[in-house]
Amino acid sequence: MAEKNQNMQNQEQPIRVKLPRGKQVLGIIEQRVGASRMLVKCIDGKTRNCRVPGRLKRRLWLREGNIIIVEPWEFDDGKGDILFKYNPTQVQWLKRKGYLKTIEDEF
Repeated sequence: MAEKNQNMQNQEQPIRVKLPRGKQVLGIIEQRVGASRMLVKCIDGKTRNCRVPGRLKRRLWLREGNIIIVEPWEFDDGKGDILFKYNPTQVQWLKRKGYLKTIEDEF
């Protein structure tokens, strides 16, 4: 029984990480502007003024340096909505898999 537990600890536990779909992009929060809005540096090279939608305001606590998923607005590409925040374990996974290469180069 002890061997089985030790083998389970040695193996890396698989984690599920949400990835951007469609027009969604990864980004890093550069600055909080106020009124649940933030300046976000996105992987596609644009800096967007993003907001937290009302349904997520109480659930998402965001700070500078957080890695997030942004969905750009259809009619104004300079703005977007923040949909998801990655926890530190998920950020490490994204770095290992190469999803954050362009953001790491700039910071």
